[in-house]
Parts: sequence; C-alpha cells; structure tokens
Amino acid sequence: MAKSKSKAGKISIDGLRTLINKTSGVEVAHNLKEANPTEVKEWIPTGSRWLDSIICRGQLAGIPVGKFTEIAGLESTGKSFMAAQCAAEAQKMGMTVVYMDSESAIDPGFLERTGCNLDDLIYVQAQSVEHVLETVESVLNSGAERTLFIWDSLALTPTVSDVEGDFNPQSTMAMKARILSKGMSKLTIPIANTKSAFLVLNQLKTNIPQGPNARIVAMTTPYITPGGKAMHYVYSLRIWLTGRKAKSAFIEDESGFRIGSEVKVKLEKSRFGTQGRNCAFKILWGTEEVGIQDQESWLEAIKGADSLKQAGAWFALVHKDGTEEKFQSAHWVSKLQDEKFRNRVFEIMDEQIIRKFDVREGNAEDFYDVDKE
Repeated sequence: MAKSKSKAGKISIDGLRTLINKTSGVEVAHNLKEANPTEVKEWIPTGSRWLDSIICRGQLAGIPVGKFTEIAGLESTGKSFMAAQCAAEAQKMGMTVVYMDSESAIDPGFLERTGCNLDDLIYVQAQSVEHVLETVESVLNSGAERTLFIWDSLALTPTVSDVEGDFNPQSTMAMKARILSKGMSKLTIPIANTKSAFLVLNQLKTNIPQGPNARIVAMTTPYITPGGKAMHYVYSLRIWLTGRKAKSAFIEDESGFRIGSEVKVKLEKSRFGTQGRNCAFKILWGTEEVGIQDQESWLEAIKGADSLKQAGAWFALVHKDGTEEKFQSAHWVSKLQDEKFRNRVFEIMDEQIIRKFDVREGNAEDFYDVDKE
C-alpha cells in the first residue's frame, strides 16, 4: 500500500487528469482554470427582459444552456407561450429545437406568430415519459449539439405502465418519479457536454398536506409540482407562474373581449442568483401578435429608483447629466422609441435589478418585488 502511494505521489496533476480520462474513455477530468464544463456561457432569452435580469446575479441571463429548467404554472398562465418564445430565441442563436408535446395543443400558426421557424423545428408527440427520455438520449447520442428540448408537459405525460394498465392510480403509484429519477441521472452530463438545454413545462398543483401542521404547511407551501424530488434537484432554474383573477389583471380589446392576462413570476429556485425574486408582465394571447408585453413591464421594474421620479400621474426620467424627461405612463412605450431614453432605462434596470447585490451581506436584494405591493 505504501509503495502504491509513493508511485501516485510522483504523478503530476496533468498526468492524473490524463490517467482519469483514459480510464473513463472520455474527457471527464478538467483544469477548472482552463475549462469549466459546469459554467453557463450562453443564455436563451425568455422574452421578458425583467425576468432575464433577475435570474442570474450580475448579468442579463435567461434559460441556461447546458442545464435543466422548469417553467411551472397554474392553468392559463402562459407556460406554452413562454416556451414558444424561448424556442424562437433559441433558433435565432442557431440551436435546434425539439418540441415534445403530450397535450396535443400546439398550433403551428401560434408557433409562427411567436417567431418560430417550423422548417427548423422538430415536433414530437410525447407518447410516454420513457419515450421522451429515450428521444432525448438518442438525439444526444447521435452527435447533435446545441439542442433545446422542450417537454410540454411533464404532468400530463403518462408512463408506459399508465398506458398499458388500468385507471387505478395506485397501480402505478410513484412510477413516474422513479423513471425520472433514473432518466435525469443519465441525461444531466450529456446535456451539459453537448451545450444543449432541457426546458420542462409542468403544472402547479394545490398542496394538500396531512398531519398536525397541515394548515401551516399549506400556507407556506401552497403549490407543488408532480414528478418527484429528483426533478427538484436536477433543475438549475425553476420559474413559477401564477396570476390574479381581478378584472384589472386582464387585457381587453375595444369590444370588451379578453385578449391577454397578467402573469406573476417567482424564481422558486436559481443556482445563478437568488431564490424568491419576483417580477410581473402581461401576455397577449388573443391577437394576431402573441407573446409577452415586455416593454410595458419595464416601467414597473424601475419604479422606486432614484433616477425615476413620480409626481401624481407624471414621471420624470433623470439622465446621467442631470436633465429630466417628463412623461405619463400612457406614453411609456412611445417614449421607448427614443434611443437615448431607451438606453437610460436599460442602464437603470441593469444597475438596480442586476447589480444590486450586497457582497458583504452575501445575499441579493430585490429592487422591486411584486409580493411587496
């Protein structure tokens, strides 16, 4: 034993890396100063600059390439709309999009209106959880790189046992969670090494806890997501969508028909920033142009900043040279067409939302939090 240690001690660090890689058959040992396989170097925009600003501490981000992301929400909160916008942005970055749909609810016209190129998009009918995982694995093993996999949705995708069995839920209890636990452990490193991304859409379900502390648990954790604990660990980013039922939370056309709704967003988990950060925006879904009303949300994002003053219905944007531009909220979008005004808004957002981080305290601090309204 002592002799073996002596020989090991004579091997250089580079030699040990070479030995480990040779034993593994692939490059698994790295010098983190030269190449960090865990670092996220690319982000897929979500369609909301405010959301992209709160995901990662210190930079404008989005959906991380090389990682797993969850977008979970209540019904009609815009999960598929956000996924479609992410798909369009991924295509602009030169990524291949594989859209696996178990809900049979995707409209090609809707995808095109969000900016997707259908010729470069692969649509897959997700027949089962096993089928989804096998599809992803086969694509990754084919040598394909930079692929965005979208799974819509985990909650509604059955297992093979569900399809072939009866309608008794207890006959396949925990089957999906067990399959996902094994599948995620197989796919995590290939997703990272191929610079791909796995975006999982999921449903928020009402938490019905049991036991003496059930009421407290229900208040602190009102929602849960299906799929098991393994998914919670594998996700690097979890985005939860909820909405308000008030009439003011909807967008109506001239005839009074609802064409959009407001969405509240919470970071349930982020390995790149701070858990619990919030933002909000409205999504148009009943018009020819669908998607997030991104620009309209920027005013709420910077409210309270020293560089934005408010007096009644009037606002004043303070430029770096001390000059002020006055405007009303109704003219906000038109004001953003001015390049100087728009760039100043970006500067304020970057300063107040992205860079507001107290290093001494070791925690990030929200400039604006929807829940504090």
